[in-house]
Amino acid sequence: MKRLFFLLIVLPAMALVALAAFGWWWVQQPLKGPAGVQIEAPLELAVPSGSSSRAVARAVADAGVAVSPMALYAWFRVSGRGTEIKAGFYEIQPGATPASLLDKLVRGEQALRSVTLLEGWNSRETFAAIRASKDLTQDLEGLSPEAIMALIGLPGRHPEGQFFPDTYRVVRNAPASSVLKQAAQAMQQRLAEAWAQKSPRSVLKSPEDALVLASIIEKETGAEVDRAMIGGVFNNRLRIGMRLQTDPTVIYGLGERFDGDLRRIDLQTDTPYNSYTRAGLPPTPISMPGWNSLLAAVQPAETQALYFVARGDGSSHFSGSLGEHNSAVRRYILNR
Repeated sequence: MKRLFFLLIVLPAMALVALAAFGWWWVQQPLKGPAGVQIEAPLELAVPSGSSSRAVARAVADAGVAVSPMALYAWFRVSGRGTEIKAGFYEIQPGATPASLLDKLVRGEQALRSVTLLEGWNSRETFAAIRASKDLTQDLEGLSPEAIMALIGLPGRHPEGQFFPDTYRVVRNAPASSVLKQAAQAMQQRLAEAWAQKSPRSVLKSPEDALVLASIIEKETGAEVDRAMIGGVFNNRLRIGMRLQTDPTVIYGLGERFDGDLRRIDLQTDTPYNSYTRAGLPPTPISMPGWNSLLAAVQPAETQALYFVARGDGSSHFSGSLGEHNSAVRRYILNR
């Protein structure tokens, strides 16, 4: 009787305990890569929408993990969370275990990619960089700037300067337009923050004016220490009705015709962006300004300077009179 009890009750119970112990040990062990060696680089895993836990287990093996799909599927089922796995694009990192992999899939921790937009870029450069990203699903191809702005929920708005330069983290294969949406929202937020800190020294009348001037400051600044001073010069000129006379606006007005050489005729040819022929601010921004340029526009330095010229080392020399400015030009530009 005791022998029968041992065979029918005790032995199966011991086997179940041993199996459970092995299973617990197994789900805590690092997964192996191809040929059964340690995973050395992240493996990409795609989980299509509507995938069953059995299909996900097979996809893990197909991704290059040396694991039995049946064993992994059994773990998903036993855990009780197999139906909670979320669709998306994932990375199986070195050291991942069946337990940590399931946690990642249930939490939906998809693989992230970085997309960087640089200060001073214009909209053409911005769109080109996003279109060139292999980590995004391209939904901008063939679209005009106007169509792109409509796609991201800003119909009728000029694209220039509308995106905040920063590094954005998005899930792999996210729509390219999603980066622009994030950047546009960031610019609106940062512009509002800057405008709320506007100094009485600034003559700007609206956040839109601040964005335009900040875009010019961004293109004119060679040394960070000069940014607020350049903002001061431009605010002073606007205050007295003096033309801004800044080359970057002329270059922007030339568009793709600009070949890298700004000629006298270019300064004399009128366009809506030629700040030598027209007073006031140009009709739109000319680049993506960063946070410091936004602040420099609304918090200009307290200065009497009306002119500045590049010294050749990235910094600028500031002058309060035309005579002093001409002397600086002869010194730093004409080398006299």
